[in-house]
Amino acid sequence: MMVFFKHPYGFLLFQKYHSIIQLIIQKDLTMKLQYLLFACFLFAGSGCDLFESDGFNVDDKGTLKVVFDNVVGDKDLTLNSGSYVNAAGETFNVTTLKYFISNIKLTTEEGKVVVYPQESSYFLLDESDPTSLTLTLTDVPAGNYKSLTYMIGVDSLRNTMDVSKRTGNLDIAGKAKGMYWSWNSGYIFFKMEGASPQAKPAADGTTNYRYHIGQYGGGFGTPPVKTINNLKNSTLTFGTDMLKVRKNKTPQVEVKMDVLKVFTGQYTMKLAENPVIMVNPLGANVSANYIQAYALVSMKNNVP
Repeated sequence: MMVFFKHPYGFLLFQKYHSIIQLIIQKDLTMKLQYLLFACFLFAGSGCDLFESDGFNVDDKGTLKVVFDNVVGDKDLTLNSGSYVNAAGETFNVTTLKYFISNIKLTTEEGKVVVYPQESSYFLLDESDPTSLTLTLTDVPAGNYKSLTYMIGVDSLRNTMDVSKRTGNLDIAGKAKGMYWSWNSGYIFFKMEGASPQAKPAADGTTNYRYHIGQYGGGFGTPPVKTINNLKNSTLTFGTDMLKVRKNKTPQVEVKMDVLKVFTGQYTMKLAENPVIMVNPLGANVSANYIQAYALVSMKNNVP
């Protein structure tokens, strides 16, 4: 009966349907359900939500899973053994693919931005470790969300924090080992390595390539000189199908990252010309490409 009083015109509705309520109280269980359904039908247009299956308590918290799938065009990425061809016609394989996802935000259908706690918002995705490709976000406020935004990389504030503040996926002696330039005091946001017969041979004759993209626009050297800012944000928009976070259900968002777009997008990258890109202006070209490599595949709300 409290449903009447939750409604802004609840008292008037209660008066209007008082006789029906009395019948509900007096009749047996079957008749009670019938009259209750009938009463709800009568003022459905006035906001009856007694049987609202999509309702939620604003104080509830839920869990959201974001699953990343690294692909090469229409093929699944296979480390080491897979052979692929980029837009420049160059054959290549991938032996390493790692990148940071951080600073996750959700936007409600009303436009309110919900920031996922930053301390828990740093993830290192490693193609060689399938478990790392699923991000489990807990204690997300229940609600209907129209978009999800995340950063590819590690923000400048966290880059410059004391090492004691950079733990877990940011531990440069642990999980983040090999994803940090000690000489440049900064994280590698995106790392892709492999080999290509078209790549310019190194001094030892090998034809490997390495894309290590970092830099957050901070100062480097003496005197300090501003670096390129390769931090990028990607936003997934769900359209009319809102992402629905609920207490007892775990929605799942699937995202694909297409390796081919690392080589082409805004710029065409050729391994024959630049097989090694790290701290140089071409890093900005690679980051401008890979931000276009992330795309929404599916969004499922009805996951138990």
